[in-house]
Amino acid sequence: MKNNYKNNTGYTIIETMISVSLFIIIVMAGMGALLNANLLHGKSENMRSIMDSLSFIMEDMSRNLRTGYNYHCFDDNDDVSANVSVPESGENCWGISFEHQGGTLYDDPPTNINYHDEDQWVYYINGEKIYKSTDGGGTVIQLTPDEVIIELSDGFSVLGAEPSPGDSQQPFVTIKLVGKIIMKGVETPFSLQTSVSQRGLDI
Repeated sequence: MKNNYKNNTGYTIIETMISVSLFIIIVMAGMGALLNANLLHGKSENMRSIMDSLSFIMEDMSRNLRTGYNYHCFDDNDDVSANVSVPESGENCWGISFEHQGGTLYDDPPTNINYHDEDQWVYYINGEKIYKSTDGGGTVIQLTPDEVIIELSDGFSVLGAEPSPGDSQQPFVTIKLVGKIIMKGVETPFSLQTSVSQRGLDI
C-alpha cells in the first residue's frame, strides 16, 4: 500500500530570525532617512525665517527712507546720539539719520534748512548688528537676529542729500548688507543690496 503521507514543515527558527533581522534593518534605515529629512527641513525653515527677517529689515529701512527727507550719512566723526539732522551726502557710511514723514520741524533762518526737533529716525551698523532709533538716537533697538553677523560696517551711501538750489540731484540712498548667518555651527554667507529714492522732490 502506497504511503501518501506528506511531511509539511513550517519556518525554522533560523529563517524566522533572519526575516525579523532584515525587517528591523529596513525599518531602521527608513527611520534614519525620515529623521534626517526632518532635520534638514527644520534647518531650512530656520534659515528661511532668518532670511525673511533680513528682508523685512531691508523693507523697513527702504519704506521709511523713501517717505523721509533730510538724509544725513554718518561718517567716522559723527555720533549717533548727537541728533544730527543737517542734510549731508556721503559714501560708505556706518549709519544714516533722516527726518521721518511725521517728524516735527523748525526753521533755521541763517541757513534756511529745516532741522528736526530731536525726533529723527536713525539706522546704523555697530558691533556686527543693525540698530534703529526713532528719537534721534536716544533709544535704540536691535533689528537683526543674534544669528546674523554683519561684516560690512559701512553699508550706507547717500547722494544728493543737500537741499536745492545748491544741489540738483534727487536724494538717493544705497543700502548694502554683507555678512553671514551662524546656525548650529554652520556659517551661511549672504549679500543684500537695495536702493531708495526720496519720494518728495528735492531738485
